[in-house]
Amino acid sequence: MKNIIYRISILCVAFVSILACVPQQNVDFDLDTNLIEIGPEGGVKHINVSSDDNWIATVQEPWVTVSPANGVGSVECKIIIDSALAVTSREAVVRIENQVTKDRKDFTVKQDGFDYQITVSEPEVSLESYASLNERNFNVKVNTNVPFEVVLPEGSSDWLSYTLPELNLDRGARPRNVTVNFKWNINFNPEGREALIKFNPKSDDVVPAVKHDLKIVQDAAEDIEIGVKGDSLALIAISRALGCWTEYETSERMEFWEGVEVWQSGENKGRVKKAEFYMFGTKEGIPFQVKYLTAAEELYFFGNTNTFLLDVDPGEHICELENLRKLTIGAYGLSTLPTSFKNLKNLEYLDLSSNNFQDVPDVLTPENFPKLTALIMNSCMRNTIYDLSNTTKKNFGGFFEAMDVDDAGNKTFPKRLLMWDNLDTLRLSVNYLEGTIPDFENDPSFPKWTAEEVNACDTLPSILIGMPKILPNTDFFAINLNRLHGTLPDWLLYHPKLDLWYPSSLVFMQEGKTSYGTSAGFDNEPANLDYYYEHYRKKKYNPANL
Repeated sequence: MKNIIYRISILCVAFVSILACVPQQNVDFDLDTNLIEIGPEGGVKHINVSSDDNWIATVQEPWVTVSPANGVGSVECKIIIDSALAVTSREAVVRIENQVTKDRKDFTVKQDGFDYQITVSEPEVSLESYASLNERNFNVKVNTNVPFEVVLPEGSSDWLSYTLPELNLDRGARPRNVTVNFKWNINFNPEGREALIKFNPKSDDVVPAVKHDLKIVQDAAEDIEIGVKGDSLALIAISRALGCWTEYETSERMEFWEGVEVWQSGENKGRVKKAEFYMFGTKEGIPFQVKYLTAAEELYFFGNTNTFLLDVDPGEHICELENLRKLTIGAYGLSTLPTSFKNLKNLEYLDLSSNNFQDVPDVLTPENFPKLTALIMNSCMRNTIYDLSNTTKKNFGGFFEAMDVDDAGNKTFPKRLLMWDNLDTLRLSVNYLEGTIPDFENDPSFPKWTAEEVNACDTLPSILIGMPKILPNTDFFAINLNRLHGTLPDWLLYHPKLDLWYPSSLVFMQEGKTSYGTSAGFDNEPANLDYYYEHYRKKKYNPANL
């Protein structure tokens, strides 16, 4: 056994000696390519360095990096190339130098520039016909390297709008994402609609190689037929759109729903006669489904959230209900009324209290509402301001800008509110009406009480003869807790209905200071109505005026 091991050892030594005598083959200093081409987005390429010796890589351009940058023998190197910054192509030369032989090998890196482009993340967006206000928006990511503008097609701006943030192209031609936020409105039409949004370069000199458009498609409105079933669907949709805090018990018949009254007979039997909506939260006008309640004679909307922050228009749809007789839109956040509001010519009762009117809407005239007998617009204030001369607020409501101005430039009570002869109720309490109440003695707009009228009624005193005939049919008149001041005119002090108005509390009582800094209140406010009953001898004395 020992002899076998010895012989094997001798053979191994001999084999190694033979190998040592074979000359080794040298590796030529070389690269496996002399050109690297890459797109504008950059990336990583590889190159093989063949060498027996030490070598080092150098490059003058900062957008190319060699890793490793030096080595011994043959190595595979990573060539890391940054993304481009321009629309034109660029080149860089990388040199590999043999540190022993000083031999040099070069290769070129060629990179394309970015094309001008405006691309979107999704070419088409589908919308439902309805969603709540905070859900009616979507974002589109635009990838671009040019300043651009969003172009809405004609006719789409009434249901589409957008917000485009500032585009910061601080990376040259390297594209970047910018998010465009689109907002959309409810589609209340029976047909669907669509819009093709274009993203165009701001400069005519720029022609993008790639440019996307955005197609927006919206569903048609829910089909609601006029009738009992349509009324129930409309009520549910209105309640949902307003965000009412309570829901209808739809397992019951509609006539048992809370706040709903239906017609019990006639051609509209079973349909909505009256509907109430209260305690809700919306920033928009009356939902469009209200137009389907064509049989309703009374609608009531009251109790929106954060009304003092809102500037709401009730919208056009409620103006289609020409059969309405009573309408309340209170504490809703209204600050204006549309011109089409005059279509509600059959209104007899209108309550717009607790809204944000800075002025009396122009549409509210006796001519537009010939049947109206009750107009209620009290407490239309955003904020409680005691001293109007000591505030920085501007749009605080309360009909502050509703006043007329006399020849001397002084504010006076708005005359057009006093020309509504048909009104039996006019409530304007707790607002910011200021100025004086004119006597209208020489104003031809108001007729005068005649001797014939006075003598024909045994309760009218002769002192009325020749006085302006103002609000002759008004049984309830309230202007208290405004900022009115000055002298009470005779037409008011001797008005035939004054004793019914509870004047000490609902007419004469004012509060706070005017915008002139003077205290509100009348300088001839009577202590009682004794003077009044001295003339109205045949009237029953009203103890409430004590």
